[in-house]
Amino acid sequence: MKIVIAPDSFKDSLSAQGVAEAIALGLAQVWPHATLVKCPMADGGEGTVESILAACEGELRRTTVRGPLGSAVDAAWGWLPHNHTAIIEMAEASGLQLVPPGKRDACISSTFGTGELIRAALDAGAQRVILAIGGSATNDGGAGAMQALGVKLLDAQGQMLVPGGLALAQLARVDLTELDPRLAQVRFDIAADVNNPLCGPHGASAIFGPQKGASPAQVQQLDQALGHFAHLCAEVLGNDVRDEPGSGAAGGLGFAAKAFLDAQFQAGVEVVAELVGLAEAVKGADLVITGEGRFDAQTLRGKTPFGVARIAKHYAVPVIVIAGTLGDGYQELYGHGINAAFAVTSGPMTLEQACAEAPRLLRERATDIARVWQLAAKP
Repeated sequence: MKIVIAPDSFKDSLSAQGVAEAIALGLAQVWPHATLVKCPMADGGEGTVESILAACEGELRRTTVRGPLGSAVDAAWGWLPHNHTAIIEMAEASGLQLVPPGKRDACISSTFGTGELIRAALDAGAQRVILAIGGSATNDGGAGAMQALGVKLLDAQGQMLVPGGLALAQLARVDLTELDPRLAQVRFDIAADVNNPLCGPHGASAIFGPQKGASPAQVQQLDQALGHFAHLCAEVLGNDVRDEPGSGAAGGLGFAAKAFLDAQFQAGVEVVAELVGLAEAVKGADLVITGEGRFDAQTLRGKTPFGVARIAKHYAVPVIVIAGTLGDGYQELYGHGINAAFAVTSGPMTLEQACAEAPRLLRERATDIARVWQLAAKP
């Protein structure tokens, strides 16, 4: 019997690798001779670098960069030497988790550090950069990242703009003369699960600005500033991508990646699945087990179990989900390749307890699933 174990991480509890190992231990209690193939997954957010490196035997590298509010940050990124590919989680350099709740400021936070990570990848000889752009603290349209790569953003007096999205309202000229020429030789793939445009009621500022510290008035100001930035970029670059799906991802970093780097967007889980060889692993399997911390209707928006189920469905392999919790609307996934879903907890328990005991809970639930499967297989 061959079982593929392809979960995402359980936030604040276990990495995807840890989840996969716990499930494998539970299954082995019932199927000691089964072939258990562990494929830790991610959807472009937290854990993307770790999952890809675990599957591809890559290197974890660290670079000191400028954080979202300007302080130094030691950011990790992945390197695959066999195909000269860099994997960058922008949250490592420009993430919301780097800024305490009381200090979050969407008006001045910058993606400059993400640009520095891209520059480090260029220095390493990258031919492809996979940029996972979830969890940002920024709302600068990717302006900071482009500045780190050589773009000059100047005001009417010819002075460089200060960091942050709000300063873009003062932008008078976009100067590309010092843009790093190596960028033109690199393929950029954006791993994201957000399809918002840059501006408007469904744009970066309106939808994501408040969680990054923006007041209603600041949301309006930021939206106008990003629109102004997009207009001037279109004049210089000859293409206007502000309304394309994904341009509003990561506070507009998606816009800059499309406009300046000709980046191609893919669902994050599809990028990870490609690199870890998930389709090849699923082919010929008897069962796939996936999971995430919270499994609900939002999983349909490109989260890991949805992406895994799409691949498994193609090969007619059944899929079972083990989740931290089952939320509203999770049953909708039953029409998309998911055959059954189970929560890890078997009784009342605080979130802290569940996180602390996640390895045991996952093992027990996996064992339960194996026993039921074994029973159903009897003639």
